[in-house]
Amino acid sequence: MRFNVVHFLSTLGLSAVVGASPLGAQTKSAAWEAGMVLDTAATSQALALGARDAGLGLGHSDVLVRGTVGALFSAEAIVGFHTADRKLEHHLENAWLQTRALPQGFQARLGRFASQVGYLNELHTHTDDFTERPLLYRGFFGGHWLGDGLRMNWTAPTPFYLRLGAEKFSSSSTLNLKVGNDWGPSHSWQWGVSQITNGKDTEVVDHDAAEGHHSHAAQYIGRRVWLTDFVWKWAPNGNNRNEQVRLVWEHAQVSRLHPNADAGMKNQSSSLGAVWRFRPAWEVGARSDWLRANQAESSGGSVLFASGRLQENALMLAYKPSHQQTWRLQWTQQRALGANDEGEPIFASPAKRSFQLQYVIGLGAHGAHSY
Repeated sequence: MRFNVVHFLSTLGLSAVVGASPLGAQTKSAAWEAGMVLDTAATSQALALGARDAGLGLGHSDVLVRGTVGALFSAEAIVGFHTADRKLEHHLENAWLQTRALPQGFQARLGRFASQVGYLNELHTHTDDFTERPLLYRGFFGGHWLGDGLRMNWTAPTPFYLRLGAEKFSSSSTLNLKVGNDWGPSHSWQWGVSQITNGKDTEVVDHDAAEGHHSHAAQYIGRRVWLTDFVWKWAPNGNNRNEQVRLVWEHAQVSRLHPNADAGMKNQSSSLGAVWRFRPAWEVGARSDWLRANQAESSGGSVLFASGRLQENALMLAYKPSHQQTWRLQWTQQRALGANDEGEPIFASPAKRSFQLQYVIGLGAHGAHSY
């Protein structure tokens, strides 16, 4: 059934493009918009668990259509594409229908969409502050996690932001909580906690075997995942045009890794990043990540586990001449520890140092980005 829903919604979106004006245009007769984002980069050395090849390549780019369906629903369809192993890959990223006017603060979404667990997962990757997502997302979700399913959210009628959400996908479900508020005229914050429950025992698999994952980097998964995230933003009197500081911390823990694994065996990852906009068009940032993971291997009819740790540090400088364009220069360093019984490293080919020059440009409309 889920494939019929996705096909219907994507057909609806593509039909809107055919009948719409040029990119980003709206008319009174058809309140639909279209847009495109291109993410290009040159990388000196590919990163372990990274999504970008060495050399020139296309990052997470997409074509989008969105609009209203009558007075009660909104819809969106996104086709994403990128290069991997020197080949162009594409996928249907979003194709959903969402309510606009449910009572008592409720909202429902049906179709294909990115899960709202964590902080970055639901955001478009081309809006990220760094050229690659944190190790947490690359190792546990293959960059980002999406699937076909149903979402129900409730936003409480409180003076501060409080949202409870639940999602049901074909072989997994999620629960999440978001709380946020302003602190004086210059500060704001948001905290979240999420849980993912997979419906069956999972092993270390590639993206073709993991429902909801389409990136080659999704390797360290399990039946239960806990995530927590905290975001703090500062801008003088709330005006972030000229100056802003953004601090993002996320942590995840994966348990029940394998039917033969000890109950206490876990995969864990944390990320802490800070970005300072010191001029209207200029930003500088730093991020530090670590990931501890266990790798399952078959040996003589039994399953053995080897553990390893990957550390990653990044510095970046970004120039944004307009809202639709970003130039970013980034330096990234990785350090890996751990090997299996045969002496092979758990994390293959970590980059001692890698430089990335990224250019992102958007054309036409694009979805609004949350906090």
